[in-house]
Amino acid sequence: MPSALTLRSVTSALRRHYGAPPPPVSRDPFRLILWEQVGYLASDAKRRAAYLKLRDEVGLAPMAILGAPRATLETIARMGGSIAADRRASRMRESAELVVARWDGDLRRALRLPLPEARRALSAFPMIGEPGADKILAIAGKARLLAMDSNALRVVSRLALAPELKDYRSTYRRARELLAPALPRTREQVVAAGALLRLHGQELCRRSGPRCERCPLRAHCPSAGRPMKDLW
Repeated sequence: MPSALTLRSVTSALRRHYGAPPPPVSRDPFRLILWEQVGYLASDAKRRAAYLKLRDEVGLAPMAILGAPRATLETIARMGGSIAADRRASRMRESAELVVARWDGDLRRALRLPLPEARRALSAFPMIGEPGADKILAIAGKARLLAMDSNALRVVSRLALAPELKDYRSTYRRARELLAPALPRTREQVVAAGALLRLHGQELCRRSGPRCERCPLRAHCPSAGRPMKDLW
């Protein structure tokens, strides 16, 4: 790896360390929203198990969600994490209602809007927000965007690929802007880059107690071995 870190050198090192990340579960925007809502503060394995249970027992179309008993949605949401399972079940229903009422049952219509409008439309769904909307837009192929959750953004900030600003939203937008020229060429590569940064933030570059001694980026990380304040 060169002495100056770049997005490319970072993601290459992370891919060598962790291997290729699994592909997204879908490119359909509503299914990606369900993926975010069915799990919370749980491992990806638990989230995937809950998502597959939802697919097999209920279905992933808006009308299927609306037709499911509330108790069934709560039970499945609990598989994806015990925190606020009842609220997350309600949010899945609210999202399905919004798709039916505003998008005639097909959220892919939102992807036909200009990018800023598509981002606002997706951000309106519960538990999605701007980074979640960018992730959906990137996976669906609407735009080349590096979607960074709090884990990925923490890695980017600690590696000094983008500055830490006054709050998460400002930091996210500035990082998205600065890293845009360095994005990989294909949709799959961009999505994989975001997934690798997220994984590194979960596994080693943690909010508290980062495991710098095991980090494949340690030799060139400006934060390695220094006292770190918690970031998101």
